[in-house]
Amino acid sequence: MLQNWHRGLMLAWLLTPASALLRFSCSQLVTERLDPLVNPGVVGSPHLHQIIGGNSFNASMDPKTLSIPDAATCTTCTFADDFSNYWTAVLFFRARNGTYKRVPQKGNVYFEESHGGMTIYYIPSYQNKKVTAFKPGFRMITGDPTIRTKEEAAKYRQLTYTCLEDPMTRTGETLDMPKKPCKAGIMANLRFPTCWDGVNLDSADHSSHVSYPEGGTFENGAPCPATHPVPIPQLFYEIVWDTTAFNNPTDWPADGSQPFVWSYGDATGLGNHGDYVFGWKGNALQTAMDTNCNGDRCNGLGYQTIKNGNACMKKPSADENLDGWLSELPGGMPVTDAKGNVIM
Repeated sequence: MLQNWHRGLMLAWLLTPASALLRFSCSQLVTERLDPLVNPGVVGSPHLHQIIGGNSFNASMDPKTLSIPDAATCTTCTFADDFSNYWTAVLFFRARNGTYKRVPQKGNVYFEESHGGMTIYYIPSYQNKKVTAFKPGFRMITGDPTIRTKEEAAKYRQLTYTCLEDPMTRTGETLDMPKKPCKAGIMANLRFPTCWDGVNLDSADHSSHVSYPEGGTFENGAPCPATHPVPIPQLFYEIVWDTTAFNNPTDWPADGSQPFVWSYGDATGLGNHGDYVFGWKGNALQTAMDTNCNGDRCNGLGYQTIKNGNACMKKPSADENLDGWLSELPGGMPVTDAKGNVIM
């Protein structure tokens, strides 16, 4: 069902003007070890992240003192009113000799000129239901970097991977990392919860204030649980990791396992996770959710070119070598397998 939905989403966006959704490009802002949700105020969080969006991103981002749209002077996103920040872990290739090399990102379909980054979707509803856009100060996380089994990952049933046969591939999603070389790269897909408790902009674990629908999924119109009764937009990330330089089977592990690991030390891919801090200007996102928007243009929303988005960048807060072959993952994160064993 999920695979068909993902394929249908792309086809709907390409072919059906009546499909109401935002799909837009956000180039890379910075790649560094900061995590203002899990490790607020810490420069040098445990693992490496790749971040997109507004340039007010920093180690603290205290919602009591920071107005993101006012503090930011540019955004990497093509919707110029969006100063939100979106981030995920970073993918690495692990060679047979135990060294690591960062996997580059590339622009998605129709956003090829983007400097890495992600494709972002906001989807109001497939049943023409009204949704409540996120409020200033809202933030959330989906997924869990400690997960290493499919049973645990099933809780986040909409965090998947697509092994790209070509850039348009939208079928064959898996919960764990693809087991074979992918001709056009690996796309990580992250779909956030679509139900809110209606009260809290955040929670201690950054996820308890939101929920997936009860007894079903967003795309089939399943209702929100009574504990989280307010429908919110489906926030969805697509990240295309250009793994093509690492497709030689002789470079893969001799035991036949796959060679890609996340920057938080996950060799399974099951701990996939993403973070979000809302930062749209004024009422722009609610306007978009109430309007029949389609793709990367929407009446009433400001737009900038991908070239302008590419020009919005930040210097990392700390000087750290992230390029070339590394003897260990940034921050010294150990790599663990499905049983939690450290891979030497």
